[in-house]
Amino acid sequence: MDRAQQLTEFLKARRARLHPDDVGAGSFGGRRRVPGLRREELALLAGVSVDYYTRLEQGRARNVSGDVLDAVADALRLDHDERAHLHNLARPAPARRRRARPQRVGPELRQALDALTGAPAYVIGRRLDILAWNDLAAALITDFAALPAGERNMARLVFLDETSKDLYPDWPAKARDTVANLRKDAGRYPDDPELATLIGDLSLHSADFRRLWADHNVHGKTRGRKRFAHPRLGELALDYIAMTAPDDPDLTLMIYSAPPGSGAATNLRLLASLATPATPPPAGRTEPAAC
Repeated sequence: MDRAQQLTEFLKARRARLHPDDVGAGSFGGRRRVPGLRREELALLAGVSVDYYTRLEQGRARNVSGDVLDAVADALRLDHDERAHLHNLARPAPARRRRARPQRVGPELRQALDALTGAPAYVIGRRLDILAWNDLAAALITDFAALPAGERNMARLVFLDETSKDLYPDWPAKARDTVANLRKDAGRYPDDPELATLIGDLSLHSADFRRLWADHNVHGKTRGRKRFAHPRLGELALDYIAMTAPDDPDLTLMIYSAPPGSGAATNLRLLASLATPATPPPAGRTEPAAC
């Protein structure tokens, strides 16, 4: 994935979603052939020259200062994740690619997963690879151990496994969130060949993915509520929280739970009684790091 091209497409997409009235610039005149702000209007709002902003949007600006990027982010009304994405894309590419390091789930994190007997939980890494899980997560989502290692990936499950539309009643929202998370990884690791392969496969086989990828939406995993439609227990509305591993910011522990006394909590207990012990990934399984 070309960093400059990603920057160009991201800035154009964010510029297109803004109208002069949205930014208090209703005095901008002239006929509009395309939606959103023009380059010269965005440059004016950011306090930079039109030529400089044009070079930035075209990926031709070098050593752009953080202050300029923040000014552009303010003008575009970027949120925290989008702002970080802009900084990632605009930073200079490394002179040489660093050697990839394996991504592993340590024994302490696996121990924590096993201790969560009443909550579905799994560890997700770069590229949304699912690296470890507990029994309840396998019972709720899918038998991860039965999948080939290369298919244990949330994006592949959402877009290439038709049963995902049955599992997630709010599948369009799940799909948007999945792509937005993957976009964040693409900004942080634009030189990751495995990520490029994943995006290529998804683009080739899923029209939904191609459409959502073109939106350039970016956000990370935090917290919220998600609905599942279990084939035996029916619908479960579960709260989730994402916690970053202290020793690896690219490892995220996802935990689902339900309010005490709720129907979903009762169904989770039933699900736990139906769950069979999860088979761990083969010993020594690792995920190559992005560069």
